[in-house]
Amino acid sequence: MREALSGLTLRGRAFLAAGTSAVVCAVLLGQSTLVRVGVLLVALPLVTAYAVGRARYKLSLVRSVSPQVVPAGQPARVRLTLRNDGRMPTGALRIEEHVPYALGGRPRFVVEGIEHGWRGSVEYPVRAETRGRYELGPMTVRVGDPFGLVELARAFRTTTPLVVTPRTVALAPIPLTGSLTGSGDQRPRAFAGGSAEDVTVREYRRGDDLRRVHWRSSARIGELMVRREEQPWQTRATVFLDNRIGAHRGEGLASSLETAVSVAASVAMHLAGRGYTVRLVTAGGEDPATSWQRDDTEVTAGRLLEALAMIEPLPNTTLDTGWLRDQGSGALTVAVLGGLSGPDLAVMRRVQHHAGTSLAIALDVDAWGATKLPTGGATGWLLQQGWRAVALTPDDRIDRAWQELGAVRGVRGVTRAHS
Repeated sequence: MREALSGLTLRGRAFLAAGTSAVVCAVLLGQSTLVRVGVLLVALPLVTAYAVGRARYKLSLVRSVSPQVVPAGQPARVRLTLRNDGRMPTGALRIEEHVPYALGGRPRFVVEGIEHGWRGSVEYPVRAETRGRYELGPMTVRVGDPFGLVELARAFRTTTPLVVTPRTVALAPIPLTGSLTGSGDQRPRAFAGGSAEDVTVREYRRGDDLRRVHWRSSARIGELMVRREEQPWQTRATVFLDNRIGAHRGEGLASSLETAVSVAASVAMHLAGRGYTVRLVTAGGEDPATSWQRDDTEVTAGRLLEALAMIEPLPNTTLDTGWLRDQGSGALTVAVLGGLSGPDLAVMRRVQHHAGTSLAIALDVDAWGATKLPTGGATGWLLQQGWRAVALTPDDRIDRAWQELGAVRGVRGVTRAHS
């Protein structure tokens, strides 16, 4: 009853106040007829609150999103299916769905004629311009009486995720020189010679072939270990994304970080379409969800896009290099870089040394700053270190920069090609 009284609407409170005033005035003036009117005005909201509070509502909700993974800027539709399993009719329902601000305003619906066993559904569209993971819900249902005197709120606590992936641009094929060309039967190739690290074991990672488990080492160490002497590396590629806060400029969709994520997504989709097994590496290291796995193109693309949708700026000041241990000989590396400082140059030199083919799209982050004056970034230094590198400004198109990258040769890269 206390909850029902707290749910009195403005009309219900007005009835209660008017009835109380009428009773007081009738007593002071000795008007018995006015007393009856006042008692009726007071009793109506109280009786209604009691009836609504004693009612037992059994509403069930099913929320579905189609599609659950959608590119930024594309719409998705949400369907809310309600069912009344209670014995009493509920009258009109006022439905309000809680959605993040980035997806638009809160949808509101009014559904009437809710009888026992009733089932119905409503739909509403959502659209996000910013990548990320959004939670749809919870949904609030307001149940009222026919007179509009009492309104109670019920909330469904369940939520449904919606993943908005970064925008991608279709890229034209370019020559990818080095030991990786995107073709081949991906057969495991044994390392006939190499360092001791090539023939040792390492920790098991999701996606590793269980036939490569070294059971003797696993029993000794106490966790699964796999052999390193055979690796299907023929069509492997690493997409490296520098997502440090200090390496980028701007805010929101107009920031250099969002451009870098879009570039990395476009490159990853292009390489996956050409038959590469692609993994994503950020400034914080390798993403376990996108480690090298031999899946089909659609599955690989989905994993990469969902991982890039969750990318957040990191407060790191240095670049993690632990992933270089599993880079392998002759692997393809495509780096999407922000602003580089002195310590970063040594890291990029190591990355180029471990890669068979090293490509870089270096964002000229100064062009995203307050002055918006392009300076060329670190492209010149990368070229001197043997990278095939191009600079990218806010006015440049990603597909054209990729085509220009195909015609670039680093100094060391030219030497290797002629040798």
